[in-house]
Order: sequence, then structure tokens, then C-alpha cells
Amino acid sequence: MILLLAASLLVLAAYLAGEVVTAPARRRRQAIGRAAGYGRVRTEAAAAQHPRFRERVVSPSVRRLAAVALRLSPRATVGAVASRLLSAGLAARISPAQFLAAKAMLGVAGVVFALLLGVASAPAVGIVLVPVLGAAAFLVPDAALSLVTRARRERIRSELPDALDLLAVSVEAGLGLDGAVAKVTDHMTGPLVDEFALALGEMRIGESRHDALRRLADRVPAPEVAAFVRSVIQADQLGISLGRILRVQAADSRLRRQAAAEERAMKAPIKMLFPTVLFIFPAMFLVILGPAILNLAEYLK
Repeated sequence: MILLLAASLLVLAAYLAGEVVTAPARRRRQAIGRAAGYGRVRTEAAAAQHPRFRERVVSPSVRRLAAVALRLSPRATVGAVASRLLSAGLAARISPAQFLAAKAMLGVAGVVFALLLGVASAPAVGIVLVPVLGAAAFLVPDAALSLVTRARRERIRSELPDALDLLAVSVEAGLGLDGAVAKVTDHMTGPLVDEFALALGEMRIGESRHDALRRLADRVPAPEVAAFVRSVIQADQLGISLGRILRVQAADSRLRRQAAAEERAMKAPIKMLFPTVLFIFPAMFLVILGPAILNLAEYLK
């Protein structure tokens, strides 16, 4: 026991001696760290005085190209492009100026490609292809954005019945609409949940529930979402049971989803007719009638 106590005191004495000996070095390291921090602040200030290459070259070029794209399409506006990007779920990834600049760059690339084709083949071909390829390349981002928006709208329409069921259960359990929407955002994922989260954030920063829901319907141009928003606003104004309204809306949106699936299934044979006629029937005719035609040719000889 005495030996253990002596060993403990020895270790404590060695630790205190080490602390005393290394105290000046630790204070020196702390001073160096503070000096390094001061130098970093000065470096950031100097960097602010000398902007980066992106701020000096890229951003002004993007703005100039966006202005060119707006001149080429007078009906387009920055606000309209922003709303389309928001509907497609791309507002956080690409700005309206960047989208317009991409359109202008693709248009220029189409014109250059047409000129190269004209140089390689014939000048008349290049003259004809310059407006065609330029306009087609200029419109490619719009077509891609429309496809992304349509696909996102279909995903929202497919997710809406389950989200409405969860909203109805949450409301019937005693939560308000804001709490029910928060519950949906916690337990589900997808573009519809992102829109609900955005609407919930607008409510939390002071926007009225009706305005936030109307903006939600504007961002998602789907009839099911518009019907849901109208029903919730009317139930809130008239004092109708919100849980019953949500149940009815969930059933109605599920029926609409089923009807849309049946409509796509009925259109599938018609859509399959054209590739069948173009690609399958010629091969079948060649296999079936080819030997007969060869035999007939031999007989006629």
C-alpha cells in the first residue's frame, strides 16, 4: 500500500514538473496560433480586395450570355425561368442566369457546328444548317427542363395519396396542419416532401397558411395538388373537419392515379404500333417472303 502511494506521488510530481517545464513552449505555441489567425484574416481581406477568377471573368460572362439569350427570346423573362426551375426542382442547383447562359452557349455551338459542316461539305449546306442547328441547340435546355418538370410532376402525383393519408392520420391524432406537414417531412422523402418543407418554412417565417399553400399549387401544376390546396383552404375558412377532407382527397387522388395508369396502359399498344411497323414487320416480311421471291426469280429465269 505504501509502495502504491509512493508511486502515485512520484507520477504526480513528474506530471507537475513536466507542466512547469513545458509552460513557456505552450505559451509560445498559443501566440503562434493567434498570429497565424491574424494572418489568415488579413489573407481573406486581401482576397476580398482581389476577387477570384470566377468573380472577375465567369460571372460577368454568364450575365452577358444570359442577356443575349433574353434578346433572342423576347417572351422569356428571368422570373419565368426562375419559376420553371423551381417547378423542376433545380432552383438550388442552377440560377436563371446560368440556364439562359447555357442556352446561348449551346446556340453558338450549334451555329459553329453547322459552319464546320458547311466547310467540310458545301457552303450551301452550311447556310441552310446554321439557323436550323442554332435554333435546335438553343431550344435543347428548354426541352430538357420540360422533361424534368413533367417527370417531377408525375412523381409528386404518385406520392400525393400516401402523403395525404399520413396528413389525415396526423390531423385525426390531434396535430394541426403545420404539425402534420412537419410529420410528413420527417417520415417521407421525395419531391412532394421537398415542396411541403418549402411551404412549411414559409409558414414558419410569417407567411399565412393560405398564401404558402397557393404558392405550393403554383409550383406544382398538377390538378391533384390544386384540388388539395383548394380543399384545405375551404375547410380552414368554413370550419370543416380537416381530417375528413384529407381522407376524401387521398381517395380521390388515388383514383386519379389509377385512372392515369389505365390511360397509359391503353395508349401503349398505339405507341408500340409505329416501331413495330418500322422495325419488326420489314424483318418478318424479309424472312417470310424472301425465299418465295428468290424461288420466283429462279423460276422466271
